[in-house]
Amino acid sequence: MGTQLAAARRGVITDEMKQVARDEDVTTEWLRSRIATGSIIIPANNTRKQKVHRVGIGKGLKTKVNVNIGTSTLKVDLDEEIQKAKVAVKHHSDTIMDLSDGGDVRKIRQALLEAAPITFGTVPIYEAYNNAIEKHKNPMELTEDDFLNAFENNAKDGVDYTTIHSGISKEIAKRILKVQRYGGVVSKGGTITAAWMLKYDKENPYITHYDYLMEIAKKYDVTFSLGDALRPGSILDSHDELQVQEMINISRLVKRAHEHDIQVMVEGPGHVPLNEVAANVRLAKSLIGDVPYYVLGPLVTDIASGYDHISSAIGAAIAASEGVDLLCYLTPAEHLALPNTEEVRAGLIAYRIAAHAGDLVKLREKAIIWDAKMTEARRTLDWERQISLSIDPEEAARIHNRTGQHTGNNVPCTMCGGACVYIMLPQQRKYTKDEQNLQQVEQDVS
Repeated sequence: MGTQLAAARRGVITDEMKQVARDEDVTTEWLRSRIATGSIIIPANNTRKQKVHRVGIGKGLKTKVNVNIGTSTLKVDLDEEIQKAKVAVKHHSDTIMDLSDGGDVRKIRQALLEAAPITFGTVPIYEAYNNAIEKHKNPMELTEDDFLNAFENNAKDGVDYTTIHSGISKEIAKRILKVQRYGGVVSKGGTITAAWMLKYDKENPYITHYDYLMEIAKKYDVTFSLGDALRPGSILDSHDELQVQEMINISRLVKRAHEHDIQVMVEGPGHVPLNEVAANVRLAKSLIGDVPYYVLGPLVTDIASGYDHISSAIGAAIAASEGVDLLCYLTPAEHLALPNTEEVRAGLIAYRIAAHAGDLVKLREKAIIWDAKMTEARRTLDWERQISLSIDPEEAARIHNRTGQHTGNNVPCTMCGGACVYIMLPQQRKYTKDEQNLQQVEQDVS
């Protein structure tokens, strides 16, 4: 069936490209040409059965947001994970990742794929780890076939993109024992892979068998998300030699994947101090080119337990403005516990705000339209429109209505009451350049 990248290189416009072009308000040819170079991807497993809303990720498109859900070895509740998936879809997550490593992970994955008809990602090493626990009661009893079979199972089930930790080599794993790190290695998949290499003195199976992984990925059009096994788990470790060396390895693997028409994005940190966020994006892009860059956070401080969705959204907004294409959310439960449904919602909303803040920098003419509409609704005390335009209308309505204040239009809220500026001093509307652009867009649409 081929891949989106192969189709784009042949000059073919796929149905997925048509949908993304409509969503992003770009021409299909503009989109196709950028998919052909690898600067935009449309993760879309060609065997996925249900109807899925596809998204484009990459340069020139809106910043996308991913939600992580999934079981752990200490808590397995499929019904709760399904509810989390539904919350993610309801509140407009662009992609979702199942990180389950407890319970029947394949059954869980298949159920979540059904519950979330959006772009879906996984980390296959978690299935391999889970199987080793189930079969041998020891995760280090993994075999190379376990690594590869888990990847193929994910592809067959319809997963659109997979994190593979192929940048961490045996040489780098040995360096872990010699290089002092304040936070250590915090990637679960990276730790499993590094520990396996050190135990058996073997090269990473994702490196040894990279050609085989590409063969499977090409068959199903599974997008590689090249994982950062050595991302910093503390801002004290940001941009140390382990992280940078792995990124260099990943940059080479990107080129190999593109040679085989496989779509790729690259994952980034992690914990990064505020003054290094922009530098991280620029360094990554200098190595990987315009390939989509996918970052976790980044968290800009390590002391915000219970509020890591906020501390990381600060870093995420800066990262998005600098060119990051996909943001992986964090929740208030990060570093503390498996998140519940409310924490999933809170993390997602925080990251959608961060993504839009970034888009106001890199896609201003398109992104500002939403803000201009909200400004007009606030100026005219149009509460119904203000609430509908809010990133979380339910929460906006709950707060506005909680004191029993009048909910009609042209009346003040309880913040300023009779001293409301728009009542005391009715003001003439000034049409900014952005508002003029908005008017023109609305006229064109009508």
